[in-house]
Amino acid sequence: MNGPGRALLLPVRVAYTLYAGSVFMVLALAAVAGVLVVPSLGGRRHLVSWVARTFLKLAGMPLDLQGFERLPEGQCIIVANHASYLDGVVFKAALPPRFGFVIKREMDAVPLAGLVLRRIGSQFVERSDRHRAALDARRMLRTADDGHSLVFFPEGTFTSTPGLAKFHTGAFVTAVRAGCPVVPVVVRGTRRALPPGTPLAWPGRIEVEVLGALATDGQDGERIAPRIRDQARGAILSRLDEPDLHPT
Repeated sequence: MNGPGRALLLPVRVAYTLYAGSVFMVLALAAVAGVLVVPSLGGRRHLVSWVARTFLKLAGMPLDLQGFERLPEGQCIIVANHASYLDGVVFKAALPPRFGFVIKREMDAVPLAGLVLRRIGSQFVERSDRHRAALDARRMLRTADDGHSLVFFPEGTFTSTPGLAKFHTGAFVTAVRAGCPVVPVVVRGTRRALPPGTPLAWPGRIEVEVLGALATDGQDGERIAPRIRDQARGAILSRLDEPDLHPT
């Protein structure tokens, strides 16, 4: 769109962002109150999933769910591309409540958000301290062994540059040692809806596509995990319609 067109669109986008932000804040406060009083983890996860679905519906961001019949009924680990702060809301709305999230430890300190994330069983990991990261990995393994399913964003973060970055191996080591399959998932549309580096949002369809599960044999994670990582990343890249930011 040309300069005059963008200038005319800007007030509309600002108005929409104020509307969507107000809706989000009201629902987020309801979620905080709810997770403080609902006694069970399952109940809290159901509540937050409902809040996420309600927000996306009111914000004009309909979900298009594809391939969800491929999700294993038992324990698994989902790995997905990461493009926006909106990704967590989308996955919470789309996935069954049995899924918890693995999130960078910095989010634990964010007011209210950290509280909600803790109360729905999220796992926080340290990215910069290798000793702490090892402790976090063992804690995640215990959670996985308890039968919970986990969601990882193996890029670790997102940038304003479209494309798929390098995958870290933590999710795949966790899956191999727990003996559960890895399920690649592609999310499309969140980068457009809430782009990195700008506070302005925009409505539009968001697609979540579940790809084929990758089996693990539960042995020799140091050898198998990198192979599973590369297979999962290749599957996501083939369906993402964004460039490869870390070609081998």
